[in-house]
Amino acid sequence: MPDDNAKYMNFLQKPDFEQILSNPILDIAARFWDDDRYEAFRICYRSMRVIDDLVDDRKSIQEEMSDEERGQIALTMMQWFGALKEGKPQDDFQVTLIETVERLKIPLWPWQRLVRAMLYDLDHDGFKNFLVFLRYTEGAAIAPASVFMHLCGVQSKDGQYAAPVFDIRRAARPLALFSYLVHIIRDFQKDSLNGLNYFADSLLREHNLDPADLKSIAESGKIPDGFRKLIGHYHHFAEYYRIRARGTIDKVRPIMSPPYQLSLEIIYNLYLQIYERIDADGGRFTTDELNPTPQEVRKRIHQTVIDFRPIE
Repeated sequence: MPDDNAKYMNFLQKPDFEQILSNPILDIAARFWDDDRYEAFRICYRSMRVIDDLVDDRKSIQEEMSDEERGQIALTMMQWFGALKEGKPQDDFQVTLIETVERLKIPLWPWQRLVRAMLYDLDHDGFKNFLVFLRYTEGAAIAPASVFMHLCGVQSKDGQYAAPVFDIRRAARPLALFSYLVHIIRDFQKDSLNGLNYFADSLLREHNLDPADLKSIAESGKIPDGFRKLIGHYHHFAEYYRIRARGTIDKVRPIMSPPYQLSLEIIYNLYLQIYERIDADGGRFTTDELNPTPQEVRKRIHQTVIDFRPIE
């Protein structure tokens, strides 16, 4: 086993790794980085969760928002991004975020697109069609994935960072969409019970469903044939982006150092593990069914590390 692989295997044996296994997949993957870049990821990811949760947490209450409340949430998000863009922090956390963004040469457009997506979320329940959904993912999925890809690709020399030499959005897009589509299927039950719907209205109608049916299915566990066909449709979309994600990872890996190459393999394989559990014809689509156990996640990470061969 190469020396780097042995080092990664030692990390898997740390006592706190069992707790890490319950973290988001991006966080698990970033744990293989050096401390400086992992801390940068943690700060950026936290800032994006703040924006995302402003909308999701309010919508999960499942009570109609007044125009005044909707306007206040929108204003909060826009002022937050405005402070980031102008370099005029609102609080201590933004001081740290701005310093991190500037030091690691991270562009601000991912936060701008995230805010745009959350403003859409604030004013809509669902998506007219799949194209509208794809536009939404520019902020909801591709933006945070682009920050992750940027941190994989920045070049460090003598304590200074230089921006990646490739297009981070283009590199991040297929893996982000594969992951997000798998995420939507995996979290169908939880999201539906919280009043959240990420399936396109046109595809729901195509399979004789409406948004209200989703919550009923999540609550009752009764799976109509139309819902199986809907999941099959999204499973097909996920496969389309999985193939492109695999090809893109193979193209960008030679530009990165080994720990960052490995982190992309970890993301791909952990979402592939969930993808492989999706059974459109016979599944129940519950949270328990679609989420691998911590032991299964550890085993998949272990195998990914064993199989990993850095590209120089």
